[in-house]
Amino acid sequence: MKRFAKIFLWIAVSALGVLAVLISALQRNEPVQAMWLVIAGVCSFAVSYRFYSAWLMAKVLVLDAERATPALTKDDGKDFVPTNKWVVFGHHFAAIAGPGPLVGPVLAAQFGYLPGALWILIGATLGGGVHDAVVLFGSMRRDGKSLGQMLKEEINPVIGLVAMMGLLLIITVILAVLGLVVVKALAHSPWGLFTIAMTIPLAVIMGVAIKSGKAGVGPVTVAGVIGLLACVAGGRFLSPDVNAFLTLDATTLCWTIMIYGFAASVLPVWLLLAPRDYLSTFMKLGTVAVLALFVVILNPPLMMPAVTKFVDGSGWVVPGPVFPFVCITIACGAVSGFHSLISSGTTPKLMKSEKDIRLVGYGSMVTEMLVALMAIIAASSLPPAQYFAINTGVVDPSKTVQLEAVVTKVNTSLASMATGPHAAAFSTSVPEMQSLAKEMGEPSLIGKVGGAPTFAVGMAMMFAKVLPAGGLDLWYHFAIMFEALFILTTLDAGTRVGRFILQDLLGQAVPALGNTKSWPANIITSALLVSAWGFFMYQGAVDPDGIAKSLWPIFGIANQLLAVIAFCLGTTLIIKMGRARYAWTTAVPLVFLTGVTFTAGLMKIFSDSPLGFLWSARDAAAKGNARGEFNNYFDAIITGVFLLSVTIIVLGCLREWVRLLRSGEKPRLHEGEYVKITNFSIAKP
Repeated sequence: MKRFAKIFLWIAVSALGVLAVLISALQRNEPVQAMWLVIAGVCSFAVSYRFYSAWLMAKVLVLDAERATPALTKDDGKDFVPTNKWVVFGHHFAAIAGPGPLVGPVLAAQFGYLPGALWILIGATLGGGVHDAVVLFGSMRRDGKSLGQMLKEEINPVIGLVAMMGLLLIITVILAVLGLVVVKALAHSPWGLFTIAMTIPLAVIMGVAIKSGKAGVGPVTVAGVIGLLACVAGGRFLSPDVNAFLTLDATTLCWTIMIYGFAASVLPVWLLLAPRDYLSTFMKLGTVAVLALFVVILNPPLMMPAVTKFVDGSGWVVPGPVFPFVCITIACGAVSGFHSLISSGTTPKLMKSEKDIRLVGYGSMVTEMLVALMAIIAASSLPPAQYFAINTGVVDPSKTVQLEAVVTKVNTSLASMATGPHAAAFSTSVPEMQSLAKEMGEPSLIGKVGGAPTFAVGMAMMFAKVLPAGGLDLWYHFAIMFEALFILTTLDAGTRVGRFILQDLLGQAVPALGNTKSWPANIITSALLVSAWGFFMYQGAVDPDGIAKSLWPIFGIANQLLAVIAFCLGTTLIIKMGRARYAWTTAVPLVFLTGVTFTAGLMKIFSDSPLGFLWSARDAAAKGNARGEFNNYFDAIITGVFLLSVTIIVLGCLREWVRLLRSGEKPRLHEGEYVKITNFSIAKP
C-alpha cells in the first residue's frame, strides 16, 4: 500500500508541475500569479532530484561509496581537506551561485517571464545538474585534477593544452567581470562593505574552531549565523567616523578585492574559503527562502507579459533575439560552464564520499534553479515601465532632459503592449521614478543598468509589504548586500580554481610552479592570476568605457563555451567507462549548447547592426571614437579566439569518440589508484 501511495504522490507532484507550467505559458487575459512559477520550480526540483539524479548516479556514473576520495588519500590540510558534506554543499553552492542566478534572469525578463523560466526549468534539471555532477565525479576519480588536465589525459596532450589556455583566458574575463560587479555594488556603500568585510574574520574563527576539533559544526554554524545577522543589523548604526572610513571609491575597492582574492587563493582552504562560503550560504539560502515565502504570502501578479515584442531582437536591455540570447543571458540557474571549474577545482578536494556527489553536484544546481526563478519573479512583478526605465542607460542622471528622453523612449516602446486592466503599468514619468528612487534611498534609479538594482527594487517591495517597519530603503540596501555576497563568494573560489589551472599550464614548462604543495609556487601563480583579472577590473573602475566594461557582452558566451568543453569531457568519460548507451545524457546538452553559443558568438562578431562588434567598431571609427573602435575590435578578437579554441576541442573529442566506438578496444581510463575508504577512520560514520 505504501508503494502505491508513493507512486500516486509523485504522479500528483508531476501533474501539478505540468499544470503550473501550462498556466504560466497559456494564460493571457490577465497577469499570471507568481505562485505558479514557484509551484513549477518546486515540482521540477522534487521530481528531477528524486528520479533523474538518482538514476544518473546509479546507472550512468555508478558511484562507489567504498572508494576513498582524494580529500582522504591526498589530505594535506591546505587544498585537500576532508570536510563535512553540508559544509561542502555550502561552499559549492556559494561558489557557483554568483551574479548569474540573480542578474541574468532579471535582464532576460525583457523577453517576458516565460522564455527565461522555461530555459531555467529545462536547462537546470536536464543540463546543469548533469554537467556539475559528471565533472565533479570525473575530478574525484582523478585525484582532484582540473578540467584541462583531465582533457589532456583522456583525449590527448594537444587538446589538453588548448583547453587549459582557453580556460585560463575565459576565467580571467569572468573573474574580471565578477569583480567589477562587486566594485559597483559596494562603492560608496559603507553599510554593505561593513557586512561583507565582517564575514572574513567570522569565517576564520569558524575555520579554526572546526579544524581544532574543539567545537562541532552545529554550534559553530549557529554562532556564525548569529554573528552574520548582527553584522547586517549593525551596519545600519555605524558611527559617522566608521562610515567615512568605509566609504571607499571604486579604485580603492579594486585593490581591496584583489588582496582578498589573493588571500583566498593562497591560504589553506579550511581557514577562509570553505567556512566563509559556508557562512555565506546561510544568508543566501535564508534570504531566498524568505523571499519565496513572501512570494507565496503575497502571490503578486507578474506584470511583465509572458512574451514581449522584444523577442525579435529590438530590445535594448539584452541586445539580440530571444534565441540564442536568453540561453546566453541566463547561465547560472540553468547551465553554467563556470560550475565546471568549481566541480574540478576546490570541491572535489573536500568531498569525503562519492555518494555525496548527488547532493553537492546535482543538488546545488537545482537549488540555484529556484534562486533564478525568484529573480525572474522579482523583476517581472515590477511595472514594466519601471523595469525598462531602470535598465535604460543614461549619461548623467542629474540632467532632467536625459531622464525625460529615457521615459519617452520607454513609454513609446511599450505603448503597443499597454492593454488590459494593468495598462497603466506600461508607462511612467520622471516624477514617478524620482519618487521611487527616494523611497529606495537612492539619488536616481533611471539608468541603474546591470540587473542588480532591478532585482533589489523588486525584492525590497516584497519585503516591505510583509515587514513594513523596515522601510523600502532598508530592504533595498539589504538586497544590494545580498547580491554582493553572492558574487564575492564566486570570485574567491574562482580565483583559487584559476590558480590550479595556471599551475597545470605553467607546470609543463617549469615543474616547480606546478607543485600545489609549494607555498612559493602558490604565491607566484596566485599573484599572476589576480594581476590579470585585476587589471581588467581596474580599467573598468577608472574608465566606464574601458575594456572591462566592454567585455560584458561576451561574458555569457565565454561561460557557456566552458559548459561545452565540460560536456565534451563528460561524454568522453561515459564512453570510456563502457556506458556509451548513456552518453546522450551529456551529448544532447552538448549539441544544444554548441549551437547556442556559436550562433550567439558569430552574431556578436559579424551582425550587420549595432549587435555586431565589427559593425560597432566601424561605427565608432566613423564617429571619431578611437576607444570605442579599439574595444569593439578587441571584443571581436577575444570572441573569435574563444570560438576557435572550443572548435578545436570539440573536433578533437569527436575524433576520439569515433575511434573508441569503432575500435572495440578497451579504453584506458586515467583514474587515480583505487583505495578502500575503510583505510581512513575519518570517513567512518
